[in-house]
Amino acid sequence: MAVDRERIAALVRELLEAIGEDPDRPGLRLTPERVADAYGEFFAGVGADASAPLAHTISVTRGPAPDTLPSGAVMLRDIRFRSVCEHHLLPFRGHAHIAYLPGEKVVGLGALPRVVEILASRPQVQERLGEQIADVIAASLDTRGVLVVLDASHECVTMRGGQQSDTSTVTIAARGELANPVARAELIALLSSGLGGGRE
Repeated sequence: MAVDRERIAALVRELLEAIGEDPDRPGLRLTPERVADAYGEFFAGVGADASAPLAHTISVTRGPAPDTLPSGAVMLRDIRFRSVCEHHLLPFRGHAHIAYLPGEKVVGLGALPRVVEILASRPQVQERLGEQIADVIAASLDTRGVLVVLDASHECVTMRGGQQSDTSTVTIAARGELANPVARAELIALLSSGLGGGRE
């Protein structure tokens, strides 16, 4: 469902008036439409099917390389994402790191960032975002385990309140065999050098 840009523009105009500004002054005249366009991007994932990018899988045993069955995890690090915190409608952004233990089928690696993008393009909280990514991958692929680590910087922390500009938040969501802390320890160690992306 596309956002109602006309309605957003009208509400932004009202918001500008509510903070004591003049929405008709030159610097703000086009702001309502600009915000409406930005919101169209920020919230494009509302109502979208996050599992759709995972619909096309590749058979490991009958695929193009049947002699290269993965014995361990498939990992994709440093997937950039941005989202909007639903508490203050302020942005948070960072990196997602995803690993899964494949079964008989794998997915093209380009599909995983698309899942992150769809789920992040909604009003979110980081804790739920990681859980949703893990759920979609676990439900859509033939996996033995899924691990999702998000490292992000939140403007509700860096710009307001204590204004901790160097703070990032790390969350972990795990499914299947990787829900066992011992089983995921090796992957966490491999990911550790990739953490810190949210502080850029």
